[in-house]
Amino acid sequence: MAYRLQGSILEVCTCKVLCPCWIGEDPDGGTCDSTVAYHVDTGSVNSVDVSGLTLAVAVHIPGNVLKGNWRVMVFVDERATSQQEQALTQAFSGKLGGPLADFAQLFGEVIGVQRAPITFAVEQGKGHLQIGTSVDAELEPYLGTTGAPTTLHDTIFSTIAGAPAYVGKAPSFKMTNTGLGVDVDIQNHNAIQGSFLFEG
Repeated sequence: MAYRLQGSILEVCTCKVLCPCWIGEDPDGGTCDSTVAYHVDTGSVNSVDVSGLTLAVAVHIPGNVLKGNWRVMVFVDERATSQQEQALTQAFSGKLGGPLADFAQLFGEVIGVQRAPITFAVEQGKGHLQIGTSVDAELEPYLGTTGAPTTLHDTIFSTIAGAPAYVGKAPSFKMTNTGLGVDVDIQNHNAIQGSFLFEG
């Protein structure tokens, strides 16, 4: 086994709530600009311990999510050693196979890899994601009648395949990236939280 990674995601995008990409429909407005951050609570890649680190992608999706051809900027936790950075980027680029390769096959162009300070925090269901000066977002889940988070299961598309997604909204989402041609400053659009266990 090349990798085993367990942790949580925070995801925000320009789609309205709920995001149509998760059920294979075209994004609101025809395109989608998104950030997905994976925080590894425990895990290793080719025997390199990457516990406690976060990798994130900022993406421009030009149409239907399942057709791929995404343009991607990768951000690696600035606390990672060069060995940890290499391990994380190998896994998430799909080079080591497994479920992460299924996700990476949607990437059309990776425009760069940057190290950045990443804040990934969840407290009482509310999340905060900050990636350097490129991304700043607040997230909160929708709750059902019992007070439990509203979830999506068995969707045709998922950034955390095999696990339920906690759907919500982002009271604020700012993302600026000249390489992607993205400048976003919106409120109350789609947000997703969830947990993952990736083995490959």
